[in-house]
Amino acid sequence: MKVLYIFPHPDDECFGPAHAISKQVREGHEVYLLTLTKGGATRQRHKYDYTIEEMGEVRYKEMLEVAKILKLKAMEVLDLPDGGLKEIDPHEIEIIIKNHIEKIKPDVIVTYAIHGVSGFHDHLVIHAVVKSVYCELRKTSDYLKRLALFTITEEKALLQKHFHINGSKDEEIDCIETVDDEDFQNFIEVVFEIFQEEHNPKLKSIFEKL
Repeated sequence: MKVLYIFPHPDDECFGPAHAISKQVREGHEVYLLTLTKGGATRQRHKYDYTIEEMGEVRYKEMLEVAKILKLKAMEVLDLPDGGLKEIDPHEIEIIIKNHIEKIKPDVIVTYAIHGVSGFHDHLVIHAVVKSVYCELRKTSDYLKRLALFTITEEKALLQKHFHINGSKDEEIDCIETVDDEDFQNFIEVVFEIFQEEHNPKLKSIFEKL
């Protein structure tokens, strides 16, 4: 099956579901990634005295390595303003995302849950626009089957004492993908909410029951 991950920044996939991505590729699924910004506005740029544009190029080159390591089928990194998605007409972002989805024709789309995990406004914007496009396209699409929303558990969120992190309640979580030491030498659970679906027992894969 095909899955398209859509995130606002470089490293969202690595801090998020990278382990699950590795497992999905290993199991033979086609994994695509769309990143809307180059992430140049990160405060880390001040350590190196980089401009936003210079930092964006550094992070873009890092993403090329990410694509190789994760063995993505394809990746596209756009150059929308990092930290500025809330200032863009959401319909413009929706058009970009819609065109990309129609090109890939994925079975499953993945983006952030409604709280965006970190709560950063770019994360909240991407949740809203992706969900809007998904709801529009599934009415006529013969390929779209599911919208999965990456999240973490409330318990894990509470452990992040130095950061404001949001998690999902157990009853909101519909899928738990367990990955093992073949995926970055780490045993971990990656959790997802499934839009407008309820699963109990929880799914073991975002592709289960499709």
